[in-house]
Amino acid sequence: MFNCFEGFELLGGHPCILTTQDIHLGTNESTADTARVLSGLTDLILTRVYNQSTIKELAKEASVPVINGLSDLYHPIQILADFLTLQEHYGYLNGLTVSWIGDGNNVLHSFMMMAAKLGVHLRIATPKGYEPDASVTREAEKLSKEVGYVLFCLPMKSARGSNVLVTDTWISMGLEEEKEQKLKDFHGYQITMQTGKVAAPDWTFLHCLPRKQEEVDDEVFYSQRSLLFPEAENRKWTIMGLMVSLITEYTPQTPKPRFLSMEKREQ
Repeated sequence: MFNCFEGFELLGGHPCILTTQDIHLGTNESTADTARVLSGLTDLILTRVYNQSTIKELAKEASVPVINGLSDLYHPIQILADFLTLQEHYGYLNGLTVSWIGDGNNVLHSFMMMAAKLGVHLRIATPKGYEPDASVTREAEKLSKEVGYVLFCLPMKSARGSNVLVTDTWISMGLEEEKEQKLKDFHGYQITMQTGKVAAPDWTFLHCLPRKQEEVDDEVFYSQRSLLFPEAENRKWTIMGLMVSLITEYTPQTPKPRFLSMEKREQ
């Protein structure tokens, strides 16, 4: 969350951080009441919680904008940074193929919601039992009828011909007791240069951090294929842009990127 607070300060704002030591959301005071109180004290609420339903209630009851900083179902601000990074690197988004190899988690869910809207083809490889949420999958399938597609397949099949290989942590914070079982279940899902051999010649790698060795080896992680450090930096720029757009009448000073496919750009 450092990028969010630093970004807000750079914009001239004054961030106030409420941790679990400061506020017990929905315990001593209802989530609805907290939303109303914070609306009177702040111009913007950015929240990282477990349940997506908590964010929905905050957004419903608050009179100021509420940003989903992370929930069990989605991680939208991460995906803003990811697609900005890809736009900067490739110069376009429409027509790119992204392969997700790993857990069917909140980051993947946000990829699924945004990829089709930008014309990005998304392939998904998850171990059995770790597929993305069924409701998210149904919504993604509706979106992908017009543009992009969602495909569940094995890691090497997913990676074949892909421009971007993506993974995320397999063991979330607070769920360390799952590590031993997950390492068994995710055997063969580590991204390596061997995975990249079947990808497109221009393939790159993304990971939202923090990263573990079993998810991607050092050879890929620290290679020129890896875009993860620009990706990490872009968390700051994208959240700043989002906050500015929500609380001001700001008009961008630079032209909006044209999300065209390579084929259209060459015409």
